[in-house]
Amino acid sequence: MTGTLYIVATPIGNLEDMTFRAIRILKEVDKIACEDTRVTKKLLFRYEIQKPLLAYHQHSGSSSRDKIIGAIMQGENVAVVTDAGTPGVSDPGNELVAVAVEKGITVVPIPGVSALATLLSVSGIDMQQFVFLGFPPHKKGRKTFFARVAGSNVSVAYYDSPYRVVKNLLLLKENVVDANIIIGRELTKKFEEIVRGDISRVLAYFEEHPEKVKGEFTVIVHSVSQKES
Repeated sequence: MTGTLYIVATPIGNLEDMTFRAIRILKEVDKIACEDTRVTKKLLFRYEIQKPLLAYHQHSGSSSRDKIIGAIMQGENVAVVTDAGTPGVSDPGNELVAVAVEKGITVVPIPGVSALATLLSVSGIDMQQFVFLGFPPHKKGRKTFFARVAGSNVSVAYYDSPYRVVKNLLLLKENVVDANIIIGRELTKKFEEIVRGDISRVLAYFEEHPEKVKGEFTVIVHSVSQKES
């Protein structure tokens, strides 16, 4: 009998954001696939969960994916978690799900925290329509990415890293006349911060406070006017 693949959302910072259902599923499955075993072990220790861990991250080859699929095909139930948030959103979880669906495996979502939904909920703007673009490219394609942001007729949300967030805001500023920005930094954690304002103000804030360019960033770009060529 084929097992089940569970896609389990985990906290993005505050471990108290774990849901009762997610805890139960992690206790019941046979194995847990995760990005970083060290990070996941801290979460499992907090909730007294002991399960075999399988490494599965963006650098994993197809062999890791096939190992997970193989275990499920042999009847084991496997949960997939990321270091933080909901698997399948800007991580390789979607590839695993695609193969599982192709194989006829039952895939069950266990919803919970998402950095995107967390920031959207406190944005204070109409987000009935928006575009989510994941992470900007590291090198090739960055200009095209931000040209797309600038040309959007709806708000745009994306993730960013502390290594590139300021550079990317500068690149965005080159493409737009005006953009109101909302940035969530270290959401749900001790040093959680939400910065709002036009792009010049937000840029100046992080340039004046480089010590705050740390952690993961979620960015919403609102009211964008494309520069005239």
